[in-house]
Amino acid sequence: MAGGCGVALLLCCVSMAARTATATAFYTIPLKMFSGHFNSSAALNLGSLAEVEPTEDNLSLASDPAGKVNFLDMLDNLQGDSGRGYYMEMFIGTPPQTVNILVDTGSSNFAVAAAPHPYVTHYFDTALSRTYRSSGIVVSVKYTQGYWEGELGVDRVSIPKGPNGTISVNIAPILTSDGFFLPGVNWQGILGLAYPMLARPDSSVEPFFDAVVRQMGIPDVFSLQMCGAGILASVSGDPAAGSLIMGGIEPTLYKGSIWYTPIKEEWYYQVEILKLEVGDQNLNLNCKEYNTDKAIVDSGTTLLRLPKNVFNAVVDAIVQTSLIQKFSEDFWTGTKLACWLKGENPLQFFPKISIYLRAINTSQSFRITILPQLYIQPVAEIYNDFECFRFGISPSTNGLVIGATVMEGFYVIFDRAKKRVGFALSTCAESSGVALSEIAGPFAAADVSSDCLGGSLLREPVLWAISYALMGICGLTLLTLLLLMAFPCRCHRRDTTGEITDESSLVRNRIK
Repeated sequence: MAGGCGVALLLCCVSMAARTATATAFYTIPLKMFSGHFNSSAALNLGSLAEVEPTEDNLSLASDPAGKVNFLDMLDNLQGDSGRGYYMEMFIGTPPQTVNILVDTGSSNFAVAAAPHPYVTHYFDTALSRTYRSSGIVVSVKYTQGYWEGELGVDRVSIPKGPNGTISVNIAPILTSDGFFLPGVNWQGILGLAYPMLARPDSSVEPFFDAVVRQMGIPDVFSLQMCGAGILASVSGDPAAGSLIMGGIEPTLYKGSIWYTPIKEEWYYQVEILKLEVGDQNLNLNCKEYNTDKAIVDSGTTLLRLPKNVFNAVVDAIVQTSLIQKFSEDFWTGTKLACWLKGENPLQFFPKISIYLRAINTSQSFRITILPQLYIQPVAEIYNDFECFRFGISPSTNGLVIGATVMEGFYVIFDRAKKRVGFALSTCAESSGVALSEIAGPFAAADVSSDCLGGSLLREPVLWAISYALMGICGLTLLTLLLLMAFPCRCHRRDTTGEITDESSLVRNRIK
């Protein structure tokens, strides 16, 4: 999330070579670098790739025959932008209290501020709701940066621009937090839309969307359009918008075909990436590097986050193809902004970035491509004569995250019923009539491994616990046998306690 910037540190010239078919010309564009405090780490499919028909599974209709789902009523039910997250208005309790809730496909708890906080304009007062019931169970969620803690409860919830009706859901009133609520945001809670495996304190806590599907009888599908592409981050108000369609697909939000990739495991929305290209240059990395320890689609992460080796390869490729020499290393690391004179167009010097995803037909793939306007991101005006940008890609220590930087270019379908994630061109991913994203396929996947997930680590804390427990049992058994052999007249008893957890897989990277 973009924060405040300091004074200008450096004014330098950046040489950019513009190549034509007949000659090579060199341009010098003033580049102004500002120090900044940008937290660029977040919290951080289709048979044989056939085009999806508009009425597949009756999910693309404007409403279902029973009248439970009217997708047109859900249009533009999101506000926000990639820098601060996308949120929707919800009513909680009896009588209803209005709160804005962040939409997050990278976690599974529904939590809302329930106590005063300097960065929260209002909160859900449980004492004022006649229908709120506390379970007495304490729950806390840690992020790469920040955490919140509260007490699980149940209450009635409805969405003004969502499915018709009111449902009873698990909710975690947030009583204490640190680094979770941030200045300038206009949301008071988080709506985790991932699978029960990520729910805290354990998977018995039914996530919000699971409750919607069960109680309202809508299809187990939701789709997401986020319309902040190319819009200044961290400006006053919420110029961007978007739509969360619960129960299916709204045809007016995308154009062309929908391309699907399988959900490899139902915890995060984990997918399989086969390769990355910068411009027309294949990074030529082992495909397992793109998927270690996971690759996920996460609306709650601001940037495109890449494993360290992949990130370095992408930056090197951008530098080689961007026609920019002597570019500050601090821009790539997210600690400085790049500012060009107004009227210049630096985006023309940067390449496209393409991500190839495994198709439902595993011998094929398709690619989603973002233009520089999505990953070279404008920020609020800092200097009168300059336009400033931040780098929308960051390194990651716990997997690849397709965050808002990429998702803003596409209409993304989370088809949980068929275990697949779909991508189509978003109708709002345009700037001056120019599309900011591309999608193409099918491509043969014969040149990559049949399994790009083989390098993955154990991906759920309980698996770590089980593994260590089994190792401990084996070790204890062996030790007991050795002791019995050495001291046949004595018996030894050991008390083994302790918990093994993997912090990296609790709840993914910080939102911003």
